[in-house]
Parts: sequence; structure tokens; C-alpha cells
Amino acid sequence: MHTDLFEMDIDVQVVSGAYIHWTMVNMYQGVQNVVVRFRTKASTSESYLLINSHFDSKPGSPGTGDDGAMVVIMLETLRVIATTRTPFHHPIIFLFNGAEENPLQASHGFITQHKWAKNCKALINLDSAGSGNREVLFQSGPNHPWLMDIYRKSVKRSFASTFAEEIFQSGLIPSDTDFRNFCDFGKVPGLDMAHSYNGYVYHTKFDGISVIPRGTLQTTGNNILGLVRTFTNSSILKDPSRHAEGHMVFYDFFGYFVVSYTESTGRILNTCVSVSAVLVIGISMYLMAADSFVSIGYTLRLFSLIFVLHLIGWILAIALPLLMATIFDSADRSMTWFTSKWLVFGLYICPMLMGLSAPTLLYLSISRNDKVSQPYRLQMVDHAHTLILSILCILLTYSSIRSSYFLMIPLLFHAISLVINMVTTLHKQAYYWSIFVMLCQIIPFLYFTYLFYALTCSIMPMMGRFGSSSNPDLYIAIISVLGTMLSMGYLIPLLNIFNRPKLVFLILPAVTLVIALIAITQIGFPYRPATNVQRVNLQEVRRVFYEYDGTVSRNESGYLFDFQDRRKELPFAPYVDLEDLYNISDECDKYMMCGMPIFNHRTTKSRRQASFLPREVPLQLPGVPQLTLLRKTINTTTETVRFEFELKGPSHMSIFVQPLEKVTVSDWSFLADMLLREPPFHVYFSYGKISTPLKFYIDLKTENSEFEEPLMQLGISGHYINFEHERDAETKKFLATFPPYSYIMEWPSSYERYMF
Repeated sequence: MHTDLFEMDIDVQVVSGAYIHWTMVNMYQGVQNVVVRFRTKASTSESYLLINSHFDSKPGSPGTGDDGAMVVIMLETLRVIATTRTPFHHPIIFLFNGAEENPLQASHGFITQHKWAKNCKALINLDSAGSGNREVLFQSGPNHPWLMDIYRKSVKRSFASTFAEEIFQSGLIPSDTDFRNFCDFGKVPGLDMAHSYNGYVYHTKFDGISVIPRGTLQTTGNNILGLVRTFTNSSILKDPSRHAEGHMVFYDFFGYFVVSYTESTGRILNTCVSVSAVLVIGISMYLMAADSFVSIGYTLRLFSLIFVLHLIGWILAIALPLLMATIFDSADRSMTWFTSKWLVFGLYICPMLMGLSAPTLLYLSISRNDKVSQPYRLQMVDHAHTLILSILCILLTYSSIRSSYFLMIPLLFHAISLVINMVTTLHKQAYYWSIFVMLCQIIPFLYFTYLFYALTCSIMPMMGRFGSSSNPDLYIAIISVLGTMLSMGYLIPLLNIFNRPKLVFLILPAVTLVIALIAITQIGFPYRPATNVQRVNLQEVRRVFYEYDGTVSRNESGYLFDFQDRRKELPFAPYVDLEDLYNISDECDKYMMCGMPIFNHRTTKSRRQASFLPREVPLQLPGVPQLTLLRKTINTTTETVRFEFELKGPSHMSIFVQPLEKVTVSDWSFLADMLLREPPFHVYFSYGKISTPLKFYIDLKTENSEFEEPLMQLGISGHYINFEHERDAETKKFLATFPPYSYIMEWPSSYERYMF
């Protein structure tokens, strides 16, 4: 480090706090951040650039991809800046946060409580949902277009997509990042970037250094270093709020450069291209009518027929892949593509092409319209495709779907081919017009093939942790339809140029049949040891229900399964004895939070899909949370009763509160906004360096002011997720029966239900 130019301050923050995260109060105590402030000595700027990654990992996972690689890149960026004599204007905060997986606690602690947080004016958030390769920019802003200008100028190997941003923000992706807290609680605009390749090993024991491509650190490091240098010398960083102007549309072009413009510019561009494309096909049909010596009315009637047929083709193109996805799911054969990605070609792409082309191919094969030639009628098929795309583009654009640029791209290039054909008069020379149609569709074909291949490589592994309630084949089918429609929508009608188009067409159902048969063999089995595993969250559970008089009404041990994908327990049947396994949905109707030690916000959401396997041998737990009623105080003035408690236990616990009928929670020691929601109320509590007991109170109010009767259920769950806790012999024996292609994220947990 050049001490004559730079200075560095290091602060280890130990912080406690709470905020509402999804359906729970997310409360933390004594979590850590390592914060580095690096600046040029001559700088007087008080506007900081914040760079964040997390050094914690999921229990059982080395965390090399998530998020060790990004931590290394941050450290190397700091080293390069410190050892080169290149001054910069704005200071940099390197935040190595210690509780992202918990979830997102340390970032909240930093942005709401750290002394340097108020100076942070822009953010680069670095995370991962995979293991290396290129990092994707999947969130920008919000409402700060200048961020994309900096990204475009700084990044050498870009990979960015508005489509990825809209998918992520829709909630379809089963992940979240610290970016949320920095934006929501600190109002810090920024860029959210993550590695998403090879998500099969994400959050598993296989996420080690051996699966990280070595070029990852260099490529991502170069990009981050370029961003840091541009950000720290940007005059905008002094007051970014003056440059908040709305959402951006952005996408990279094969990684070589980035196209970006504001949402309002996108509306104008999409509208102009769509309207122009419709005008061009109108001129084309006028020329067809003149050249065919028929009236424009006759031409429009013929076009209307072809338009209806092509619209039916669109419906079939969507319906057939979805039907395939439904059939395979109904036959318990979902996710056949999970390891063998190429199966998607026969299962979804071929049916899509078959459905899109069938109606017009059949019509062109049997029609005998001598007034308008076959080449002209084939051009009308592409015109019908243009009209459908134009209508959809306008509708999506004015529905604020920024990814509507997808439709603008093929429209633009097809309109160019139409203009060229009309100017050169190739449009009336047999099938020669198809040459420029194909040439002009090369770029859309390559772009959408590139984009949707990258998308499927990211989405397919995520389906392995998407949960069991939804059919993942439907999502992959929709992605396949969208990508194929955009890349080949103008090309597939050109089958009719062949002398025997029906014979060429029959290749599609033949390929579908062959690949469907392959998919139901062992090739289509989704899982492989170490590389493509089936994930299961498994809790070894002991649950005890205490009644109001202190008696125990239920004392049971067993295993709580939270299956992470659609196939659930079926792949385990040949190996594991699951004869007594049952779904707990009925218990969710009967007991508060299903009467189970629900872990966090995600398991709360999926609890009705969970299953329970009782065991005869009582579970030997490492410990049990200790709940102590300190005092019960009746306030006759407010007609409320206060229960004060002290809770001791493991580093991860949950508190569930369910007032009984005609009883309400009027106040408590946690966040008051949570009480505006419907009970049961969930408080997720975890601690790090500070392990002092949690003291809290709950105030209850009744309609009859009677406080010497049962008023509420109080559930306490304790989670021993660290592997320093020994599993009992029965658990070890049970875990040993799982097949090698499974990854079991397991931990002992307790649940006590009390009545007060």
C-alpha cells in the first residue's frame, strides 16, 4: 500500500437489530461485519462507494461460490487499488458482511447503524447463485439511469439483462440479496451482480474450489475494478438523487457491449418499430394485390384467413409444450432435463415449432388459390407473425414490461428485410425474398439463442430448489417457447419452400417421440451424485405440546421433510423406508404453524407441502430452549395483561404467537408493525458473538377482561444447525440410507407449544 497516497481504516462491527422480512420479524443479536474504508489522502469527498459481499455460508457448504469467490475478488480489488499509484476522488467502503444467509441481517445492521453508512451514495453488491463463470447484472437502480452509463463505460465483458431483473423482482427466483436492504433501508442505488452458472452445487457441500472456473476471478475482477475506478471518479456520486430519472432498459450484445436507454425512450422505440412494421406489411400487401391483379379487399380477406390460421398456430405453439410438461408431471416424470438439458429440444422446442407451423403448412399444402401465388401467401404468413408481434409489443410496452424489447428486435430486423425486398423487387420474384428474411434474422436468432441458453443454464438448477408445489416443467416449457418463438418465429414458415414440406414437417413429431421415449429411461433421471443432486431440508424433530395446566398432550419425535423439488420423496423409495411418511397440511389446519419447528420465512411459506415421518425412538437433542415466565401483570386501567419472558437456547430460534378467540395482541416488545398482520406472528431470532438471553413481553387484551383462562398459544422452536452438535445414533442410521445422488441439509430441532 502506498501510504503517502492512501489511507485505510478497518472497523469490526458487532451489531444487533430487527426488521420485518417477508412474513416474520427478523431479529439478530451480535452479528459481525468487517468494514474497510479506503480513500485518497488528498480527497475531501464525503460521498462513498459501497462494495458488499458476504463471508458466511450455508451450514454444510464450503461457500466457495456463494460467496467466497466474490470475497476474493473484493480483496484483490482492494490490493490492486492500494498498490497502484492511481488516485481517486470518492472513498470506498469494502463491506465484508457476516450474516447474509441468516437472512440478510448483517447488511441491515450496517446500513441502519454503522457510522459510515450515511455517506454511502452508490452500491456494487456481489453475490452468487452458482459457482463462477460470468457475473450477471440482474438489478440496477432503482430509478437511476446513470448507473447503466457507468456500467456500459467500465465493464469489459458485460452480461446484463432487464429480463433477468424483471424475473428476479417478480419473486419467481427462490433467492434474495443484500441489495434489498441497502435500497429499502439506506435508499442507496446500485448494481446487483451475481454468478449464476452451475447452480447445481449452490448451497451444497460440493460448492468447493474445484468447481470454480479459474477465469472467473480474472474476468469478474477486471469488471469490478473498472467499475470501482469509474464510480470513484464520477461527479454524480456527490448527489445521486439529482439524477434519479426512472427505470432503464438494458441488455448486453454477446458480452461485447451494452445497450441501455430509459423506459420512456423504450416506449417510443417499441412503438415506432411496431407501427412502422405494420405500415411496411400494409405496403407489401398493396404491392401484392397490384402484382396479382386482385383488389386490395380480396388481399385483405386472404390475409385475414392466414392471420387466423397463424394465430391458431401461436396457440398450439404454446399449448403443445405445456401439454408435454403436464403429461410428464402427471406421470411423475418431471425434471427429466435437470441433468440432460438437451432433452428440452425434443420435449418442448419441437412441439412448439410443430404447433406454430402446422395450420399454415396444412393450408398452403391443400389450397389452390391461383389468383395469389404461393410465394405471396407464404409472405403473408410472415406478415401475420409481424402483426401479432406488433400488437403484443405495444400491449407489453404500455403495461410497463421493459422486456418488451424482446419483441422489438425481431420486428426491427424483419421490417428491414421487407424494405430491402420491396426496394429490390425481390418480393415478387418467386422465393428469392426469403434470402433477405433469413439473412436479417441471423442476428435475432443468434442473440436469443445466446440469451435463452444462458437463461436456461441458470434457471434449470434453480428448479432443484424451487419447492414441490409448482410444476417446474411448465416454467422450462414457457422459457423454451419464448426463446424459440423469438429466434425462429420468422424462419419456421420457410419450411414451405421445400418441395415436400410435409415430409420435412414430420421430422418434428418424430424427434419429439424419440426424445420423449429417451426421457423416460435412466437418461431422463434428473439426479447425479456430486454434480446434480436432489436437495432435501430434513429436520430431526422432537415436539412437545404443553396444555394450560402444565400437562403434556403430545410428545413425539420424527423427521420433518421439506422437499426442494417436484419429485419429492419418489426418488428415495428404493433406498429409504418412508412407509409412514405423511403430508402435514391437515395438521396446519389444526395446530399453530402446523405444530412444527418451522425454521424461517421460506419454510413458513412452504409448510403445507412439508411431510413428517414419525420415529419410535425418542430424539436425543443437543439441548432444549428454556422459556421462563418472569411475571404476569394485569393492568386494570387498560384492561390488558402483560406476560414477560426470558428465552435461552441455541443460536437460531423462533417464537410463534397465536392469540385465542376474542383475544388480541395489543403490544409486544418486538416490531409493532408486525401486529398489523394476521396471526400467528413469527419472530425469528438468531445471535452471534452476543449470546445473552432474550427478554420480551406480550400484552393481551380480551373482550371480557377475563385473564385467568387460556389466552394465547406460544410456540418456541430451537434449531441446532451447526455440525458441532452430535446427531444421535438413530439419526445417523437413518441418514446413511439416503442415495448418493441426494444432498440432505439436516439439523436437530425442537418445538414446544405452551398455553398462557
